[in-house]
Amino acid sequence: MGDNRRLAAVVALAQGMAATHTPRDSWRAAALGACRALAGSFAALSVWERDRGRLRVLVNVGDRSPEEEEFPEDETYPVHQFPEITEFLHERWAAGGEPDAWVETAAGPAAGHSGYCHQRVAALRRRGRGSCVVAPIVLHGRAWGELYVARSAGAPAFDRADADFATVLAAVVAAGMAQTEQVEEARRLAFTDALTGLANRRAVDVRLEEAIERHRRDGAVVSLAVCDLNGLKRVNDTFGHAAGDRLLERFGSVLSLCGAMVPGALAARLGGDEFCLLAVGVPADEVVKAADELCRRATELELGEGVACGIASTEDAVGPVRSARRLFRLADAAQYRAKALRSERPVVAGREGPGDPVVRLADEPSPGAPSERRRFRGRRP
Repeated sequence: MGDNRRLAAVVALAQGMAATHTPRDSWRAAALGACRALAGSFAALSVWERDRGRLRVLVNVGDRSPEEEEFPEDETYPVHQFPEITEFLHERWAAGGEPDAWVETAAGPAAGHSGYCHQRVAALRRRGRGSCVVAPIVLHGRAWGELYVARSAGAPAFDRADADFATVLAAVVAAGMAQTEQVEEARRLAFTDALTGLANRRAVDVRLEEAIERHRRDGAVVSLAVCDLNGLKRVNDTFGHAAGDRLLERFGSVLSLCGAMVPGALAARLGGDEFCLLAVGVPADEVVKAADELCRRATELELGEGVACGIASTEDAVGPVRSARRLFRLADAAQYRAKALRSERPVVAGREGPGDPVVRLADEPSPGAPSERRRFRGRRP
């Protein structure tokens, strides 16, 4: 391949990774770009998990064999099966060496010392491939993983020039991965409450809109528990805001713990002393059970005065729920009633029979009702 074509291939790889929006898309773009640049038939991107002593495949692209999934869940290999990785990690890299790709061919040795089988050569033969080039990926000064590109049996084998080019491609992939990590970190911060580490209001808005859309489409149960932490102002006024922050953090931990009782639930801090738990696709009673436990544990916190908790679920007798805003109004009205009654247990919208006061409060707002008391979340009425 000429210099101009290789330069164009490098640019295409960088542009492909820059256009992605998720780590998976970035992995796939990296593998596809490298495969095309090296005229390969197959490519994979893998990460070296040193704490687990294994090589984990993130993505496979191109002509995959039956056992090779595009995004495998559990395709891993013990690092000790790949002595070239061990050499790179513990000898050349530790000694200050630079990343450098290497080539393997199906005609290479399949055996070394007694009891050892060359895994890459054996895999090439087993999958009908003639050669491969392996390039270490270095990210933030650390050996992060590897880029693997193979050609079919009968195609020209990779040579030293291809290995040198693969080293360049691996550096481009590393730069793209670093950019993806920065975007993901920014996204994570945008949807995370800084004090508690829980999801924030923005995350709830997005997730709830998606949940209601799923409910409208296929009837999935959506349940929302809204909680007000009682006594935060008194703690702030008496012990200072640092103590108030500790109370918020501790309650956030309790909410996270209780939320784990509900598969897939999202635990969030909406702001101030208000928190919520959002669940999709599970029975409402599971959310009520978790909220019961949350109320119990909240009374045991060293500071604070427990929590007022209200729950609304599309599974209960609350009428049609066609918008995120209505479910929020119902949950908030239930929480408002729990606070007014000084209830130590959650109040659930729609469970007091015909004329349920919570549903009435949510659907017929008046001065002093929760719809007047605070601005509701949700972008659509």
